[in-house]
Amino acid sequence: MTILITGATGTVSSAVLRSLAGTEDVRVLVRDAAKAPSGVEVAVGDLHDPATLGQAFKGVDTLWLLTAMGPQAPHASMNAVWAAREAGVDHIVRMSAIGAAHDAPTRNGRLHALSDVELAASGLGWTVIRPAFFMQNLFGSVNGDTLYGATGEGRLSMIDVRDIGDFAAAVLRDPAPHKGKTYTLTGPASISLGDAAVALSEVYGTPIDYQPVTVDDAERAMQAAGLPEWDAAVTKEYLTAYAQGWGDYTTPAFTDVTGRPGRSFTDFAKDHADRLRSR
Repeated sequence: MTILITGATGTVSSAVLRSLAGTEDVRVLVRDAAKAPSGVEVAVGDLHDPATLGQAFKGVDTLWLLTAMGPQAPHASMNAVWAAREAGVDHIVRMSAIGAAHDAPTRNGRLHALSDVELAASGLGWTVIRPAFFMQNLFGSVNGDTLYGATGEGRLSMIDVRDIGDFAAAVLRDPAPHKGKTYTLTGPASISLGDAAVALSEVYGTPIDYQPVTVDDAERAMQAAGLPEWDAAVTKEYLTAYAQGWGDYTTPAFTDVTGRPGRSFTDFAKDHADRLRSR
Protein backbone atom coordinates (compact mmCIF):
# COMPACT_ATOMS: atom_id res chain seq x y z
CA MET A 1 0.00 0.00 0.00
CA THR A 2 1.47 3.35 -1.04
CA ILE A 3 0.77 6.35 1.20
CA LEU A 4 1.27 9.83 -0.24
CA ILE A 5 1.95 12.67 2.20
CA THR A 6 1.25 16.27 1.17
CA GLY A 7 2.55 19.30 3.04
CA ALA A 8 5.55 17.12 3.80
CA THR A 9 7.87 19.89 4.98
CA GLY A 10 5.36 21.45 7.39
CA THR A 11 4.94 20.97 11.12
CA VAL A 12 2.01 18.54 11.08
CA SER A 13 2.99 16.42 8.08
CA SER A 14 6.53 16.14 9.47
CA ALA A 15 4.97 14.70 12.63
CA VAL A 16 2.90 12.31 10.51
CA LEU A 17 6.06 11.12 8.74
CA ARG A 18 7.83 10.52 12.04
CA SER A 19 4.86 8.49 13.24
CA LEU A 20 4.93 6.48 10.01
CA ALA A 21 8.59 5.58 10.49
CA GLY A 22 9.11 1.94 9.53
CA THR A 23 6.09 1.93 7.22
CA GLU A 24 6.96 0.80 3.71
CA ASP A 25 5.93 2.63 0.53
CA VAL A 26 5.62 6.16 1.86
CA ARG A 27 5.88 8.91 -0.76
CA VAL A 28 6.02 12.66 -0.18
CA LEU A 29 4.79 15.43 -2.46
CA VAL A 30 7.02 18.51 -2.46
CA ARG A 31 7.48 21.49 -4.74
CA ASP A 32 11.26 21.43 -4.34
CA ALA A 33 12.99 18.03 -4.27
CA ALA A 34 15.99 19.58 -2.50
CA LYS A 35 13.79 20.27 0.55
CA ALA A 36 12.24 16.79 0.71
CA PRO A 37 12.70 14.72 3.88
CA SER A 38 15.05 11.76 3.61
CA GLY A 39 14.19 8.10 3.72
CA VAL A 40 11.04 8.25 1.60
CA GLU A 41 10.13 8.27 -2.07
CA VAL A 42 9.90 11.81 -3.43
CA ALA A 43 7.41 13.17 -5.97
CA VAL A 44 7.61 16.75 -7.19
CA GLY A 45 4.35 18.61 -7.68
CA ASP A 46 2.21 21.50 -6.54
CA LEU A 47 -1.39 21.15 -5.35
CA HIS A 48 -2.12 24.54 -6.91
CA ASP A 49 -1.05 23.24 -10.35
CA PRO A 50 -3.13 20.18 -11.29
CA ALA A 51 -0.95 19.46 -14.31
CA THR A 52 1.88 18.46 -11.95
CA LEU A 53 -0.09 15.89 -9.95
CA GLY A 54 -0.78 12.98 -12.30
CA GLN A 55 2.55 11.19 -11.98
CA ALA A 56 2.85 12.05 -8.29
CA PHE A 57 -0.48 10.38 -7.49
CA LYS A 58 0.10 7.33 -9.71
CA GLY A 59 -0.06 4.08 -7.74
CA VAL A 60 -1.16 5.78 -4.52
CA ASP A 61 -3.63 3.91 -2.31
CA THR A 62 -4.05 6.35 0.58
CA LEU A 63 -3.54 10.12 0.60
CA TRP A 64 -2.76 12.41 3.54
CA LEU A 65 -4.22 15.70 2.36
CA LEU A 66 -3.06 18.86 4.11
CA THR A 67 -3.41 22.29 2.51
CA ALA A 68 -1.75 25.46 3.74
CA MET A 69 -4.04 28.02 5.38
CA GLY A 70 -5.11 30.73 2.97
CA PRO A 71 -7.93 31.84 0.69
CA GLN A 72 -6.73 29.45 -2.05
CA ALA A 73 -6.84 26.36 0.18
CA PRO A 74 -10.10 25.02 -1.36
CA HIS A 75 -8.47 25.24 -4.80
CA ALA A 76 -5.54 23.12 -3.64
CA SER A 77 -7.85 20.61 -1.95
CA MET A 78 -10.06 20.39 -5.03
CA ASN A 79 -7.06 19.67 -7.26
CA ALA A 80 -5.86 16.93 -4.91
CA VAL A 81 -9.25 15.25 -4.76
CA TRP A 82 -9.57 15.35 -8.55
CA ALA A 83 -6.07 13.94 -9.04
CA ALA A 84 -6.85 11.21 -6.51
CA ARG A 85 -10.00 10.23 -8.40
CA GLU A 86 -8.13 10.16 -11.70
CA ALA A 87 -5.34 8.02 -10.20
CA GLY A 88 -7.66 5.54 -8.50
CA VAL A 89 -6.72 6.44 -4.92
CA ASP A 90 -8.84 4.43 -2.48
CA HIS A 91 -8.91 6.69 0.58
CA ILE A 92 -8.13 10.29 1.52
CA VAL A 93 -7.38 11.32 5.10
CA ARG A 94 -7.93 15.06 5.13
CA MET A 95 -6.70 17.47 7.77
CA SER A 96 -9.42 20.05 8.28
CA ALA A 97 -9.72 22.56 11.13
CA ILE A 98 -11.39 22.46 14.51
CA GLY A 99 -14.98 23.68 14.33
CA ALA A 100 -15.02 23.67 10.52
CA ALA A 101 -18.57 24.57 9.51
CA HIS A 102 -20.46 26.93 7.27
CA ASP A 103 -21.13 29.12 10.32
CA ALA A 104 -17.66 28.86 11.88
CA PRO A 105 -16.34 32.08 13.49
CA THR A 106 -13.29 32.09 11.19
CA ARG A 107 -12.90 32.26 7.45
CA ASN A 108 -10.48 29.35 7.64
CA GLY A 109 -13.13 27.18 9.31
CA ARG A 110 -15.72 28.11 6.69
CA LEU A 111 -13.32 27.36 3.82
CA HIS A 112 -12.43 23.98 5.31
CA ALA A 113 -16.13 23.16 5.57
CA LEU A 114 -16.43 23.58 1.80
CA SER A 115 -13.54 21.19 1.17
CA ASP A 116 -14.83 18.68 3.71
CA VAL A 117 -18.19 18.55 1.91
CA GLU A 118 -16.49 18.23 -1.48
CA LEU A 119 -14.42 15.28 -0.25
CA ALA A 120 -17.47 13.55 1.22
CA ALA A 121 -19.21 13.85 -2.16
CA SER A 122 -16.19 12.60 -4.15
CA GLY A 123 -17.08 8.93 -4.15
CA LEU A 124 -13.73 8.08 -2.56
CA GLY A 125 -13.16 6.63 0.86
CA TRP A 126 -12.50 9.48 3.25
CA THR A 127 -11.71 10.46 6.81
CA VAL A 128 -11.60 14.03 8.12
CA ILE A 129 -9.44 15.08 11.07
CA ARG A 130 -10.15 18.39 12.84
CA PRO A 131 -7.45 19.08 15.44
CA ALA A 132 -7.67 21.63 18.23
CA PHE A 133 -5.23 24.48 18.93
CA PHE A 134 -1.65 23.16 18.70
CA MET A 135 0.49 23.26 21.84
CA GLN A 136 3.38 24.02 19.47
CA ASN A 137 1.70 27.36 18.68
CA LEU A 138 3.11 28.52 22.02
CA PHE A 139 6.74 28.13 20.97
CA GLY A 140 8.52 31.39 21.75
CA SER A 141 5.66 32.72 23.89
CA VAL A 142 7.65 32.83 27.14
CA ASN A 143 9.82 35.91 27.47
CA GLY A 144 11.80 35.96 30.70
CA ASP A 145 9.35 35.03 33.44
CA THR A 146 6.18 35.84 31.48
CA LEU A 147 3.94 33.84 29.16
CA TYR A 148 2.23 36.13 26.65
CA GLY A 149 -0.95 35.16 24.86
CA ALA A 150 -4.07 36.59 23.24
CA THR A 151 -6.74 34.08 24.25
CA GLY A 152 -7.69 35.98 27.41
CA GLU A 153 -9.07 33.67 30.09
CA GLY A 154 -10.55 31.31 27.52
CA ARG A 155 -9.90 27.62 28.01
CA LEU A 156 -8.54 25.54 25.12
CA SER A 157 -8.28 21.79 24.62
CA MET A 158 -4.75 22.10 23.23
CA ILE A 159 -3.24 19.10 21.46
CA ASP A 160 0.39 18.16 20.93
CA VAL A 161 1.20 17.98 17.21
CA ARG A 162 3.01 14.70 17.89
CA ASP A 163 -0.37 13.22 18.83
CA ILE A 164 -1.89 14.45 15.57
CA GLY A 165 0.92 12.60 13.81
CA ASP A 166 0.29 9.41 15.77
CA PHE A 167 -3.45 9.57 15.14
CA ALA A 168 -3.05 10.24 11.43
CA ALA A 169 -0.52 7.43 11.06
CA ALA A 170 -2.92 4.97 12.68
CA VAL A 171 -5.67 5.92 10.23
CA LEU A 172 -3.36 5.94 7.21
CA ARG A 173 -2.04 2.46 7.96
CA ASP A 174 -5.56 1.00 8.26
CA PRO A 175 -8.15 3.43 6.85
CA ALA A 176 -11.05 0.99 6.45
CA PRO A 177 -12.42 1.28 10.04
CA HIS A 178 -12.39 5.08 9.70
CA LYS A 179 -14.19 5.39 6.37
CA GLY A 180 -16.75 8.21 6.35
CA LYS A 181 -15.80 9.45 9.82
CA THR A 182 -14.94 12.94 11.04
CA TYR A 183 -12.78 13.18 14.15
CA THR A 184 -12.31 16.26 16.30
CA LEU A 185 -8.99 15.80 18.07
CA THR A 186 -8.29 17.53 21.36
CA GLY A 187 -5.82 17.20 24.16
CA PRO A 188 -6.82 15.42 27.38
CA ALA A 189 -7.77 18.63 29.22
CA SER A 190 -9.12 22.09 28.50
CA ILE A 191 -6.87 24.70 30.10
CA SER A 192 -6.38 28.46 30.07
CA LEU A 193 -3.04 30.10 29.39
CA GLY A 194 -3.05 30.97 33.08
CA ASP A 195 -3.12 27.24 33.79
CA ALA A 196 -0.35 26.78 31.23
CA ALA A 197 1.78 29.35 33.07
CA VAL A 198 1.37 27.36 36.31
CA ALA A 199 2.51 24.20 34.52
CA LEU A 200 5.49 26.02 33.06
CA SER A 201 6.41 27.31 36.51
CA GLU A 202 6.60 23.73 37.74
CA VAL A 203 8.68 22.64 34.73
CA TYR A 204 11.13 25.55 34.93
CA GLY A 205 11.27 25.61 38.71
CA THR A 206 10.69 29.36 38.67
CA PRO A 207 7.50 31.46 38.70
CA ILE A 208 6.03 32.15 35.26
CA ASP A 209 3.22 34.70 35.03
CA TYR A 210 0.59 34.93 32.31
CA GLN A 211 0.22 38.30 30.61
CA PRO A 212 -2.79 38.63 28.28
CA VAL A 213 -2.33 40.77 25.17
CA THR A 214 -5.07 42.14 22.94
CA VAL A 215 -5.93 40.41 19.70
CA ASP A 216 -5.14 43.63 17.85
CA ASP A 217 -1.65 43.71 19.35
CA ALA A 218 -1.23 40.03 18.49
CA GLU A 219 -2.23 40.67 14.89
CA ARG A 220 0.26 43.54 14.58
CA ALA A 221 3.00 41.36 16.07
CA MET A 222 2.27 38.55 13.60
CA GLN A 223 2.43 40.94 10.67
CA ALA A 224 5.67 42.44 11.99
CA ALA A 225 7.10 38.92 12.15
CA GLY A 226 6.31 38.42 8.46
CA LEU A 227 3.05 36.46 8.59
CA PRO A 228 0.89 37.23 5.54
CA GLU A 229 -1.89 39.74 6.21
CA TRP A 230 -4.68 37.23 5.52
CA ASP A 231 -3.15 34.64 7.85
CA ALA A 232 -2.67 37.18 10.64
CA ALA A 233 -6.25 38.44 10.30
CA VAL A 234 -7.69 34.91 10.37
CA THR A 235 -5.53 33.99 13.36
CA LYS A 236 -7.00 37.03 15.09
CA GLU A 237 -10.46 35.59 14.37
CA TYR A 238 -9.42 32.33 16.05
CA LEU A 239 -7.95 34.14 19.06
CA THR A 240 -11.16 36.12 19.48
CA ALA A 241 -13.24 32.93 19.39
CA TYR A 242 -10.96 31.12 21.83
CA ALA A 243 -11.08 34.06 24.27
CA GLN A 244 -14.86 33.67 24.26
CA GLY A 245 -14.67 30.00 25.22
CA TRP A 246 -15.17 28.54 21.74
CA GLY A 247 -12.48 25.88 22.27
CA ASP A 248 -13.46 24.84 25.79
CA TYR A 249 -14.28 21.16 25.32
CA THR A 250 -12.54 17.81 24.91
CA THR A 251 -13.34 14.68 22.91
CA PRO A 252 -12.36 11.03 23.44
CA ALA A 253 -11.46 10.53 19.75
CA PHE A 254 -7.70 10.33 20.20
CA THR A 255 -7.84 7.67 22.91
CA ASP A 256 -10.61 5.75 21.16
CA VAL A 257 -8.44 5.29 18.06
CA THR A 258 -4.92 5.03 19.51
CA GLY A 259 -5.72 3.27 22.77
CA ARG A 260 -3.75 5.73 24.90
CA PRO A 261 -4.35 9.18 26.39
CA GLY A 262 -3.01 12.22 24.60
CA ARG A 263 0.03 14.07 25.88
CA SER A 264 -0.75 16.61 28.60
CA PHE A 265 0.48 20.18 28.48
CA THR A 266 2.92 19.32 31.26
CA ASP A 267 4.31 16.47 29.13
CA PHE A 268 4.70 18.89 26.24
CA ALA A 269 6.34 21.55 28.41
CA LYS A 270 8.88 19.08 29.79
CA ASP A 271 9.82 17.92 26.31
CA HIS A 272 10.07 21.40 24.78
CA ALA A 273 11.21 23.73 27.56
CA ASP A 274 14.05 25.02 25.39
CA ARG A 275 11.69 26.03 22.56
CA LEU A 276 8.96 27.66 24.64
CA ARG A 277 11.25 30.46 25.76
CA SER A 278 11.94 33.25 23.25
CA ARG A 279 15.51 33.38 22.06
